[in-house]
Amino acid sequence: MQRLTWLRDSTMAKVGVGILLAILFCAAFAPLISPYERGQQDVRQQLQAPSADHLMGTDENGADMLTEIIHGARVAVVVGVLTVVLRILLGVWLGLVSGYLGGWVDEVVMRVTEVFMSFPGILLAILIIFITQEPSLWTVIFALSVTGWAGFARLVRGQVLVEREKNYVEAARAAGMPSWRIMVREIAPNCMGPVIVQATFGMAGAILGEATLSFLGLGPQNTASWGALLDRGADYFLISQHIAFFPGLAIMLTVLAINFIGDALRDHFDPRITGRTEAASSN
Repeated sequence: MQRLTWLRDSTMAKVGVGILLAILFCAAFAPLISPYERGQQDVRQQLQAPSADHLMGTDENGADMLTEIIHGARVAVVVGVLTVVLRILLGVWLGLVSGYLGGWVDEVVMRVTEVFMSFPGILLAILIIFITQEPSLWTVIFALSVTGWAGFARLVRGQVLVEREKNYVEAARAAGMPSWRIMVREIAPNCMGPVIVQATFGMAGAILGEATLSFLGLGPQNTASWGALLDRGADYFLISQHIAFFPGLAIMLTVLAINFIGDALRDHFDPRITGRTEAASSN
């Protein structure tokens, strides 16, 4: 229970977790809970406003918007989770190696990191998709991962520079423990707090990135992406606002929920904030 104090003490975190669980539920059971089959069209029901039959209305083809939104949660979850996992695998490892070994290894890794961080992430992702000429789900995940690992590498490197000078690392060296084991078994666990916080914000950024690419027509094809739905809704915004409103609302709520959780985790892992909170409660 001690590990969940960040959730217990934050109302916004509870709201964020509730919203995120609802989105995960929609993503996991989309075919079962959707009111209609995805792709089912009825030209007689084009651009219908929200009603009892279609709670979020219909699109320009007469397809149910709620069904599309529910299935779009799958794309958001897959992109958000896999992109962050790939960023962590690459960024954390490079940050560990760079910070622990130092020297020319540190110089090379940091210069490459600076190159990637100097480009706007979304523009680099667009360039990668143009080069591959294949705007699929996996291409989008790859493009967003390539543009986001540098932040994790720099964050972990900074943590490692502090941790490697501590007594427990010196003791591990004196015991003859190999460098890779010191990095993985000793140092890495003590760097995970900031990484977890960064991962939450990174997930929100990945979902926004995928929505942006899909809005530009560079996202996954033939899938119910919230960004693609928003793009289609923009064409009919003056006629039927609900087509753009509900995908935009889904994106906003998802990103907001993740940010609520990230803020609570940041406060939990930051000893300065934790110390001020405990001092205020004791007074």
